[in-house]
Order: sequence, then structure tokens, then C-alpha cells
Amino acid sequence: MKADKIIKYLLQITGLILINKAGFYIVELFELRIPGNVLGMILLFVLLWTRVVRLEWFEGAADFLVRHLSFFFVPISVGLMTLGGLIAENGIQLAVILVLSAIIGMVFAGGTSHMLVKRKEGKETGNSAHDL
Repeated sequence: MKADKIIKYLLQITGLILINKAGFYIVELFELRIPGNVLGMILLFVLLWTRVVRLEWFEGAADFLVRHLSFFFVPISVGLMTLGGLIAENGIQLAVILVLSAIIGMVFAGGTSHMLVKRKEGKETGNSAHDL
């Protein structure tokens, strides 16, 4: 990997970290009852949606991070190994919660994808009824 590409990725990751930290700062400042990282993602979404920041500014680093996403689950997996007793006591409840939250996440992701596809089809046919 070339040095200029590495520097570009580092700057993009730094930008993502700064937006994430801004979410934490806003939560702390206004004493909100929402996780800072969630607010950071919402902030990034709003900045992209309003085109204050461009997707191209973060696309390379985002692709890199998604390609290596499995590495981010290693600490979580190791941490779960220390919670064997808790899982043995509450395994059924945890499984139900995980299944329900996965279903809810899939329903929302599917609905959003469906809406975006319909919106794109509307733009291709010249129908602007599906625009946000």
C-alpha cells in the first residue's frame, strides 16, 4: 500500500473518530440518555444527508473497516467467555432478546432497502413522488 493511500485512510479514520467523539461530547454536554456512539452515527448520517460532508471523504476508510469488520468481534467474543455463568443462568432470555432484536433489525433494514429501491425506481422513471 502506498504511503499517500495510508495517509488518506488515516485522515478519513480520524474524521470518523472525530464525528464519533462529537456524539459523545454532545451526549455529555446535554446529559442525553442515548449512547454517544449512536448519536455519532446519527450525526454522520445527518452530515452526509445534508451534504455538509461528502461520502467520498470517508469512503476509502469505510470500505477498509467493513472489509476487516470480523476483527472487531474478537474482543467481544473473548469477553463473552468470561460471562459463562450469566449465560447459563439467563441463556433463554438472552436468546429471545437476541432473536427479537435481530428480527426487528432485519425488518427495518429490509423496509429501508425497499423504500430506497422504490425511490430510485421513481427517479429513473421521472416520478418524484418517492423523494424524501
